[in-house]
Amino acid sequence: MNLKVREIQEEDVNNLLDYWYTANENHLKKMGADIQKLPKRETFYNTLMNQIVAQIEKKQSYVLIWEENGRSIGHTNATNIVFKKEAFMHLHVWETENRKKGSGTLLVKKSLPFYFEKLQLETLYCQPYALNPAPNKTLQKVGFEFVKKYTTIPGAINFEQEVKLWKMTKERFLKL
Repeated sequence: MNLKVREIQEEDVNNLLDYWYTANENHLKKMGADIQKLPKRETFYNTLMNQIVAQIEKKQSYVLIWEENGRSIGHTNATNIVFKKEAFMHLHVWETENRKKGSGTLLVKKSLPFYFEKLQLETLYCQPYALNPAPNKTLQKVGFEFVKKYTTIPGAINFEQEVKLWKMTKERFLKL
């Protein structure tokens, strides 16, 4: 299994959008997303294209593509970016057959250098839906520190939910 992480490119955008716009309502709900809150595909497309060309210190979202054996299988992205300080990471494996194989843990580990080096972060957070066990297990395996469980609306496409907040400091990352 050859796993690779790279920055998103223009030719990746439609695959990423297909993940969101072909997902069934049940899958979205399992990860805490509300299908009614997804923006129009064209709006989402334009947002991603603008972020691809934005200067690193001005990005509002920073997207990495996950590949297995040369094929795109998912993505991770950072939002709520405060350059040189902090960001919030999201994890997405696109197809069911690529989940629960252990590759997510390795891909998150391979993604961390991008976040800490490119965005020059001090702290990287992740706050997955508390009822979605996969990302929570992954973050624990990678070495993220559990901070707390609380109720919030974690993003523009989410409903109010209980999340688990995890963090990775630069200091902790450098020791991995």
